[in-house]
Amino acid sequence: MHVQQIRNATLVIDYAGKRFLVDPLLAGQGAYPGFAGTANSHLANPLVGLPVSLDALLDVDAVVVTHLHADHWDEAARRLVPRGLPLFAQNEADAAALRADGFADVRLIDGAVFEGIALRRTGGQHGSDQVMAVIGERMGEVSGVVFSHPIEPTLYVAGDTVWNRHVEDSLAAWKPDVVVLNCGDAQVPGLGAIIMDQHDLARVAQAAPQATIIASHLEAVNHCVLTRAALRGFLDTEGLLGRVLVPEDGEVCEFAACL
Repeated sequence: MHVQQIRNATLVIDYAGKRFLVDPLLAGQGAYPGFAGTANSHLANPLVGLPVSLDALLDVDAVVVTHLHADHWDEAARRLVPRGLPLFAQNEADAAALRADGFADVRLIDGAVFEGIALRRTGGQHGSDQVMAVIGERMGEVSGVVFSHPIEPTLYVAGDTVWNRHVEDSLAAWKPDVVVLNCGDAQVPGLGAIIMDQHDLARVAQAAPQATIIASHLEAVNHCVLTRAALRGFLDTEGLLGRVLVPEDGEVCEFAACL
């Protein structure tokens, strides 16, 4: 298994001989205005360019879209992803939106089996209870996905969520070997974080002591305020550097097969 950090929450995952593109944000640097009402909204998104070519990113067997927020599925992805590629969506509403954009092979994540690889949808919450009470409609429904196959480590991509019972239950149910966390501490002023921060990551590490953690969704969109340097400093203090990988954009994390 290879997990390549591309940019923001965008990943390329090589798993049991198949290649998945997850949450594609494909536009060039500075293509979109910052998210209104969030931290550093004067900055244009994405903050950085892609570390690999579009041709390389689109040379995949399937695409997984955890939810339809613009930093996970942008206008460039809508335009550039081949219409015939299998797309996996979190629910019927997202699937209908993707089909309306002309994608011909849209499937639901939960219960899917793709070329022998089992996919399972996990729940999440895109912010604290206070965030959801105030702007829950804007945050919407979000999901993660678990990949499993007899010859590969079990991989849990948690998606845009804070630490809560959904994540805790998923860790207990699936006992993943590898967990990808969106932990850039995206901030809405006056309400707080809408994805994990370093403290949520530490809670995941405590709840899943068997897992290696990959930190994603860092330093790529305006409202993410946690830097890689600050996260590494926290991990060093907490004794977690050996278990948590903080890849740079374009970096590949490799894991041994379960043979």
